[in-house]
Amino acid sequence: MVKISSDRIGEYLNTALKVVADNDGALASNEVIRQTGVRLSLNDYEQERLEKSGYVRWTSYLHFNSVMLVKSGWLRKDAGKWYVTEEGLEALTLGGAEFWQKARTAYRSWKKQRDRETGAGDIEDEEEIDDAEITRLFTHEQAESQANGEIERFISSLGPFEFQDLVAALLRGMGYYTPFIAPRGKDGGIDVIAYRDPLGTIAPRIIVQVKHRQQKATVQEIRELAGLLGRDGDNGLFVSTGGFTSDAEHEISRSIRHMEKMDLETFIRFWKRHYEAMEEVDKAMLPLRNIMLLAPTPSA
Repeated sequence: MVKISSDRIGEYLNTALKVVADNDGALASNEVIRQTGVRLSLNDYEQERLEKSGYVRWTSYLHFNSVMLVKSGWLRKDAGKWYVTEEGLEALTLGGAEFWQKARTAYRSWKKQRDRETGAGDIEDEEEIDDAEITRLFTHEQAESQANGEIERFISSLGPFEFQDLVAALLRGMGYYTPFIAPRGKDGGIDVIAYRDPLGTIAPRIIVQVKHRQQKATVQEIRELAGLLGRDGDNGLFVSTGGFTSDAEHEISRSIRHMEKMDLETFIRFWKRHYEAMEEVDKAMLPLRNIMLLAPTPSA
């Protein structure tokens, strides 16, 4: 009987983790699959579709066994994306056999603990995929990945002042008042000012700088925002849809004045979280709709 070997599954996992690492450490799950498939030399058996689920065999094995990477602390999954951790980057320096063995050991240790707590039976062979579970896992991840992709494309289509208004709407949904939103034209470096109360008498006051572009925010831009925090109780928030350079992130973490950063992914996560608290006029700027899916088991 033809079967995908455990060593081959280890190669799937190692290659997928490398793909995520090569894409700045975060990548939509469907793109992980596509790029991993390009790097692997797949045979006809691996590329066959499973009769029950309809999914391609090798991708099913990768998804089902990716729990090993999660339980090893090497991979994190959230909102349809895969993220490599610092431990995962270190694991990629291991040889193939050692990588696979450590992943399996971490998974088995986690599963033994879970089975003791739940009273479940002996450990099953983690390499044998469950068609029903893989269908739930695929459906859930693909739906999240597609939905987030559509939101990202919509935001990318907005102009800088439209996105600035979106940031102000998010802050209002979080319970802040936004008495100042920079008009079109020169703004002196401040795009939004947010208060906890209508008059700004309760600290903190948040001074917001918004950059809606593909380029990453630089350390100099972070320093410029820090220089605008003139009052006691002023906090800085830098929103950058292009992300941040490593130096910029370091500058934020070491700043004497309290500062926070928000990239596109974080913005979308907060928009979802606070959406129901928003006024209808603000919701209309980026309208969402909830769709219920059967979630995969917690181990996935």
